[in-house]
Amino acid sequence: MAGANTQNFTDDNFDAEVLNSAVPVLVDFWAEWCGPCQLLAPTIDELASEYAGKIKVGKVDVDSAQKVAAKYNVQQIPTVMLFDKGQPVERMIGAKNKREYRAVLDARLGAR
Repeated sequence: MAGANTQNFTDDNFDAEVLNSAVPVLVDFWAEWCGPCQLLAPTIDELASEYAGKIKVGKVDVDSAQKVAAKYNVQQIPTVMLFDKGQPVERMIGAKNKREYRAVLDARLGAR
């Protein structure tokens, strides 16, 4: 489901890959059965390629990573969150267009 630069985050690797990351991490909380999530997937993969080396991008399947989804109170999907230095700094609920995600990512990179 994920592109070459899009990582898969799970309950087991979330802390190491997201919370302990040296770069900001964009996390797409999704599920296989979610239509809007499927529509958003190509945008997430494009962002992963465009920001490779600057921002880590990955997906959390809420059905298989229920602990992470519960910890961050993900009740609607798609929910896209940006983490920086181990903290959630942005939450976007529902599928947005690529321009909106870029604005958030560029603002975070400019603030570092």
